[in-house]
Amino acid sequence: MPQYPNRQFLDFEQPIKTLYEEIDKLKQTAEKSKIDMSEGIKKLEAAIEDKRKEITSHLTPWQRVQLSRHPDRPYTLKYIDKMIDSFLELHGDRNIKDDKAMVGGFGQLDGETVMFIGQQKGINTKLRQLRNFGMANPEGYRKALRLMRLAEKFNKPIVTLIDTPGAFPGLEAEERGQGEAIARNIYEMMRLKVPVICVIIGEGASGGALGIGVGDKILMMENAWYTVISPENCSAILWRSWEKKEVAAEQLKLTAKDMHGFGLVDEIVPEPAGGAHWDYDQAAAILKAHIKKALQEIKQVAPEKRMEDRIEKFSKMGFWDER
Repeated sequence: MPQYPNRQFLDFEQPIKTLYEEIDKLKQTAEKSKIDMSEGIKKLEAAIEDKRKEITSHLTPWQRVQLSRHPDRPYTLKYIDKMIDSFLELHGDRNIKDDKAMVGGFGQLDGETVMFIGQQKGINTKLRQLRNFGMANPEGYRKALRLMRLAEKFNKPIVTLIDTPGAFPGLEAEERGQGEAIARNIYEMMRLKVPVICVIIGEGASGGALGIGVGDKILMMENAWYTVISPENCSAILWRSWEKKEVAAEQLKLTAKDMHGFGLVDEIVPEPAGGAHWDYDQAAAILKAHIKKALQEIKQVAPEKRMEDRIEKFSKMGFWDER
């Protein structure tokens, strides 16, 4: 996990940065004067832990959106690395090419073979471009579907990790059937006979998220968001400016708590104090425990019943008011 001073701090995380700076000063003083400052450093480290808890205890929806995009936040491959063994990544949609924004393959989850699929963002400028900022093209969704069918063929459960600002909206993506690819995935995922767990680990935007977001259990991490449009784009449409993005985030009801209240997600996965970017190991351990629990519950249901329940679950989503 990245450590200060290389860590990046959001605006509302500045009090934590100040405490780290105080620790640095104590360490410099101890080095120069040969005085033991360990007690003071321990107190400041405890204060950092308390401040992390305090900050995340009353975040606004927009601040949670910012946390979901934190540059140090773990992405799909980081969770895979921390949660499973012997991961074998599989490539290509057998038609166009291998979409680097969508990754997937078999791995061992405490001895059980599971198919993991998810969107992957880059960890630096070069990799962000290579991964297309986590925005998959049609071939990415077709690759995901190919891997799901492969998992079904060998009767292996599927876990999808959702983290995307949306499907890629470029002209070439539309020419190759972006809408059809996402719609096909939704249709086919409804009918999969193996257990399917979907987890929103960061950004869950629009059809880009739904393209790998249909499952028996939908989990959502505490500081993730899930909605049809980003706050910035919603603000641009309604107010012709991004300046109202905080208002849009509030009105979109996009937080994990909102989604759970609406019945769109089944469970909220807690994160380490301050967010998943503070402790990759702990974040992965918590998520792994929730995935294993969900898989054990779903396995108790017969495949045909599981498929029927999944269809019914998503068919009942949403509500409206006629006046």
